[in-house]
Amino acid sequence: MNRRILKTIAILIASGSLLMVNCQNDNSKKAQKDAFDIPDSIFKDKPLMISKEAMSDIISNISSPVEMAALIKSTGVPFNQKYLASTNKVDNLDTDFKQALNLGIYGCDLGYLNMYEKTGSIISSMQAIKKLADQLQIGHFFDFNTIKRLATNNENIDSLMYISVSSFNNMDEYLRDNNRSDISSLLVTGMWVEGMYLACQVVKDSKEPNKDLVERIGDSKIVLSDLLLILKNYKSYSSFANLIKEVEKIKKEYENVTIHIIPGEPEMIEIDGMLTVKQNEQQVVDISDETLAKIIASIESARSMIINL
Repeated sequence: MNRRILKTIAILIASGSLLMVNCQNDNSKKAQKDAFDIPDSIFKDKPLMISKEAMSDIISNISSPVEMAALIKSTGVPFNQKYLASTNKVDNLDTDFKQALNLGIYGCDLGYLNMYEKTGSIISSMQAIKKLADQLQIGHFFDFNTIKRLATNNENIDSLMYISVSSFNNMDEYLRDNNRSDISSLLVTGMWVEGMYLACQVVKDSKEPNKDLVERIGDSKIVLSDLLLILKNYKSYSSFANLIKEVEKIKKEYENVTIHIIPGEPEMIEIDGMLTVKQNEQQVVDISDETLAKIIASIESARSMIINL
C-alpha cells in the first residue's frame, strides 16, 4: 500500500473532526469526577472557532494508525503483542475524557493488528472499542458485526481495514456535527500518541534502528506543534491540563531536532491519465541518538498517563 493511499486513509479517519466548538454542558457530565470545568465567562474563555480548511491541513499531516503500522511492518520487524495497550482496564474509564483518549489508543492498536493480520487478537480489541464508543454515544457507527465476521473468518484484510477506518470516520463526523469536537481532539491525540509509541518501541528494541522509522519520528516535530495548538484551544478545561503538560514535554524534547528541505527540479509525471507536477525536494531530518532517546522517554510518559487514567 503506497504512501499516497495511506495518507488518504489518514484523512478518512479524522476528516473534519477538529472544528473547534464549545463543549456540551449536561447534567450527566457534571456528575463525572473529572468532568470539564465550565469557564467563568463564556465570552472570555470559550474555545476559539477554527476553520474547516485549517483543521483539514493539520489533520492531513497526522499519520494514521494504518500508515504508521504499514511503515513498521515494511521494516521487517515482526509483530509484538507487548507493544499493545491492555484492554483489561476499559471498565475503569468512567469519563468522556478518559474514554475518548483511550478509544484513540485502541483504534491505533486495531490498525497495527489489522496490518499484521492478527485476526485472533482483533476481537478483544474491537470489544473494548465498541464499549468505549457506546459510552461516548457513537457506538452505532462502529460496524462491530461486520468487522467480527471478517476477522473471525480470516476474510479479505483490505476489507477489514476499510471497514475499521470507515467506522472511525463516521464517529468523527457525528462528533463534529453534534458540537463535540473536544472529544474528537482527544480521539486523534490518543491515536497519534499510540502511533508514535509503537514506532518508538520498535526503534528502542532494534540493534540497528530503521532509518525511515527514525526519520518519521523526527519529522513529527511539525505535527506535534499543530496537535498542541488544538489541545490548547481547550486549556480552560481542567481535564486537559495534564495532557497539555505531557504534550509540551514531548515538544521540548524535539527542540534539538532540525528539519532541512533540499530543493530539487520539479518534473511532469502522468497519474491516472493526467499530467501532474511532481516536486522533487528532499527532506532531511537531523536527530541525535541522545535526542531520540529523550523523545522516546517523553512519548512513553504521555502514553503511560493516558492508559493509567
